[in-house]
Amino acid sequence: MTEFAHAKINLCLHVTGQRDDGYHLLDSLVVFAGIGDGLRATEAPAMALAVDGPFGDGVPGGDDNLVLRAARLVAGDRAYALELTKRLPPASGIGGGSADAAAAIRAVLRLQAMAGRIAPMSLDAARQIAALGADVPVCLASHPTRMRGIGEQLDWLAPLPELHVVLANPGVEVPTPAVFKALAQKENPPLPEALPGWIDAAALADWLRETRNDLEPPALTLQPVIGQVIAALTALPGALFARMSGSGATCFALFAKEAEGEAAAETLRAEYPGWWVAAGLIYPGRADMAQLIRETT
Repeated sequence: MTEFAHAKINLCLHVTGQRDDGYHLLDSLVVFAGIGDGLRATEAPAMALAVDGPFGDGVPGGDDNLVLRAARLVAGDRAYALELTKRLPPASGIGGGSADAAAAIRAVLRLQAMAGRIAPMSLDAARQIAALGADVPVCLASHPTRMRGIGEQLDWLAPLPELHVVLANPGVEVPTPAVFKALAQKENPPLPEALPGWIDAAALADWLRETRNDLEPPALTLQPVIGQVIAALTALPGALFARMSGSGATCFALFAKEAEGEAAAETLRAEYPGWWVAAGLIYPGRADMAQLIRETT
């Protein structure tokens, strides 16, 4: 079974508070792109993980690997050999590790469903999946979502209009804890309670201009090159909107048409050959995964 680990993009990210236990409260619009890692799962005598791809060297090995931990939570008495092709840069604000863990869970669930062994997921297993990381539950569905709280409150959005994205990372890592530590104001206004229905990509881009990524300013203090990336994306022909995703350093630009995004990515690669650049579709919604999750929860 092969699964795609979709890059997670925070189109906006408002930090609305901090709990007594240190966890930050968020209000974020999250989407997923046709850009990401690949994961293949095969039933095997013992659990194992092999990693390749351009960023494979950055994946920690051993039994504590997040992908293996995620697969074990739903494997039951079965074992699987997992092969991860790592294409997303690490510590880059697009949920790579969480997306990989979610892809492992999806692959194992699908294999079990094909073998007729699927059963409702226990409450304990669901809690352990959430404990893997705040982004794992939303990456499991890979569906446009409003994500609130510490990542546990997920409200699925209606299908989005056609939307394409170019991602760019200048080759620097920005550790999330460091960005939150540098965040001066922890209590900020949330998104509007009611979200509009966007008729096209331009309408969504216009709405995003009234929102924020509260982690962008502290990330800029740690890695000023992020400002250069946002400026380069903004200047691309056809770019509707540009911003940093998550805690950085990956930034994105939105486009209305596939050809515009692909041409913009080629332009960016030529101008900044040392940057990681990728273009893809923003998925309007994934009803197939929503159904699978309903069957197992």
